[in-house]
Amino acid sequence: MRRKLEELDLIDDFMMSGIANDERVGEKFFRKLLSVLLEQDIGQVKVTAQRSIPALDTDYRGVRLDVEVLEVENENGTERVAKVYDIEPHLKNDTDFPKSNRFRQAKIDANHMKASDNDFTHMPGLYVITITNFDIFNKDYMLYTFRNSCVELPELKYDDGLNFIYFNTKGHKGGSKSIENLLRYIQRSNDSNVVDENTKELSGYVKEVKSGDAFKEAFMTIGDHLDWEREEGKLEGKLEGIISMIQKKVLRGKTLAEMADDLEESEDVLRPILEAVKEKGTDCPAEEIYEYLSANK
Repeated sequence: MRRKLEELDLIDDFMMSGIANDERVGEKFFRKLLSVLLEQDIGQVKVTAQRSIPALDTDYRGVRLDVEVLEVENENGTERVAKVYDIEPHLKNDTDFPKSNRFRQAKIDANHMKASDNDFTHMPGLYVITITNFDIFNKDYMLYTFRNSCVELPELKYDDGLNFIYFNTKGHKGGSKSIENLLRYIQRSNDSNVVDENTKELSGYVKEVKSGDAFKEAFMTIGDHLDWEREEGKLEGKLEGIISMIQKKVLRGKTLAEMADDLEESEDVLRPILEAVKEKGTDCPAEEIYEYLSANK
């Protein structure tokens, strides 16, 4: 059953992306989130939700970042990216996370080096942060941190700036009380899990985002959108444009996931439209598919 807006938790990528898209609180929220989870000071940040990094050509795949946070510094009057934080909440244990994150890291790193830059000291540090409500490694830890090291000399420092960190919202070992409190709040973002100043601050941001009109509209189902457009007299609104684009992408053999990447929409939003397009055909006028969706919402 589809959850109500009030019931969305931070572990839902829709909720996390919604906060990232909110200009009022996005930067403040992620500075606080990262400072608690990583137990370090976080400087000035810039936040982007649903950032797509395309493939080099159509035979290969790109990657989409749920939330990208760039920590920036000013160096001699020039702003530079000091650290990149890729934040990925997951509700399903449906991939090989170590290899998936290896691919993700390669795409992110390549995206932060310009063709003319031969000085790799400028390369920003990278934190690939995976947050799950299940334990990938089955050791009951709150967090698992992986960094490259030398097999022969483990004590030899190998500072390439790369960090893979997996947070388990249900873990009990290996983290501080502040991290534990925050992970429980991420798992179930309600008032009962607001137990310290950190979760109180983050809860305030979450409530502010949920109360915003833009977030409420983004959370609408297809049926909600159809009702709203009809009430507003917008019978040729956003959905008809999406229908036309999906028809073209079906003809090109695109998958639902690829369409979601291309259109920067969630798969849940696009799925019923895709099903309607397959039912009615790619040559069916978009307005007829629109009416079909309206009649069958």
